[in-house]
Amino acid sequence: MRRALASFALFASLAGAGANPALAQLGSMDAPAKAKSYVLYAAEQQSVPAGKRGVLELRFHLVQGYHVNSHTPKSDLLIPTALTLQPADGVKAGPLEYPAGQPFSFSFDPTDKLDVYAGDFTIKLPVVATAGAHTVDGALRYQACDHASCYPPRTLPVQVVFTAK
Repeated sequence: MRRALASFALFASLAGAGANPALAQLGSMDAPAKAKSYVLYAAEQQSVPAGKRGVLELRFHLVQGYHVNSHTPKSDLLIPTALTLQPADGVKAGPLEYPAGQPFSFSFDPTDKLDVYAGDFTIKLPVVATAGAHTVDGALRYQACDHASCYPPRTLPVQVVFTAK
């Protein structure tokens, strides 16, 4: 019975508000108020050596009380946090370097650990760029959850601003 209840609660949290508002309300009486944006990002001016490999750091902040799945969640049913970037003139980007996730479990099943980001996390972007100012546009796709519910996936516009000297 406990296992069935835990499975139902997990289904309800994964279903989110978009699939069934009644399920999304389940257990959400103590949840923080739904935020306009769960993940915050502000472009920081950075510098890398021109024509040589440099690493840019994209710093993200989750609103308190929320978490997102890591880039490599432990289940195919979970939506990974993923950053996509558009090509930019004079910039050759390497593979993104995602941080390790943190273990997280719900109170109804403390043995089932998820792999999440909470608080602040940084994604590193290796680049080789020609001399000058550069801007790389992209988007962070994520699904925010609190202790009781998961919300519909969102996309956060990202702009990486840097100078190669």
